[in-house]
Amino acid sequence: MRVYAAIALRTFRRFATYRAATVAGVFTNTVFGFIMAFTYIALWEARPGLGGYDVSDAVTYVWLGQSLGMIGGLWGGGFRDELAERIRTGDIAVDLTRPVSFQAWWLAGDLGRAAFHLLARGVPPTFIGALVFTLTLPRDPLTWLAFLLAVLLGAIVCFSINYLFALTGFWLLDSRGVHQVAGVLAMFFSGMLLPLNIFPGWFGDLARILPWSSALQIPADVFLGTYQGLDLLPVFGFQAVWALVLWVAGYFLTSLATRKVVVQGG
Repeated sequence: MRVYAAIALRTFRRFATYRAATVAGVFTNTVFGFIMAFTYIALWEARPGLGGYDVSDAVTYVWLGQSLGMIGGLWGGGFRDELAERIRTGDIAVDLTRPVSFQAWWLAGDLGRAAFHLLARGVPPTFIGALVFTLTLPRDPLTWLAFLLAVLLGAIVCFSINYLFALTGFWLLDSRGVHQVAGVLAMFFSGMLLPLNIFPGWFGDLARILPWSSALQIPADVFLGTYQGLDLLPVFGFQAVWALVLWVAGYFLTSLATRKVVVQGG
């Protein structure tokens, strides 16, 4: 465990060196936050109570989306592109020779990256949004802790999704097309464009049981107090089950890739 903790810490420090990129990212998220906030205000004033949210809840959801977007790395900025490039060039051979779990190595690094983005790109946009708009903020410290746990579980689920898509590079060599499809699916089914609560009928039910909902919709609902007390247990269980299922799938796909595929470049 000390090895993986060291990997996470060093990844955190590596991302902390990109100060200009971080400031630019915060600015971009803030601008998009304002655009989407005013759009949501117009929508919720026209349709009060849509998805079980009032206007304040809806605006809070917007800023949570801008704050959590980079944590899961589903839309870019994660390890997926780096891993895919190492597969394409053959540098992955070095990674496979390390005396540690290949999958856990990348998870540790991605959690270090996620922790940095939570602090550096997650807090500032929501803080700015709270200065301008009326946000729904938890008053119970336990809700904040539950929210952080939901974010952590969501980050692990997101890692496993990205990991599976990245591994396609062992067979496709150039997996950029797959990554574009993955980004579209993530934007839609995570709730980044619109809360999954407003999706109608069976389609809404389907969207909420897919793993992408762990990235934003579930943490946002925990933050907004939709789930409290014992109601949190099934929510965390849902995220944990998806994390386990996707991890096992990644384990077997890694085993298949490393046994059957010739690494490009050597």
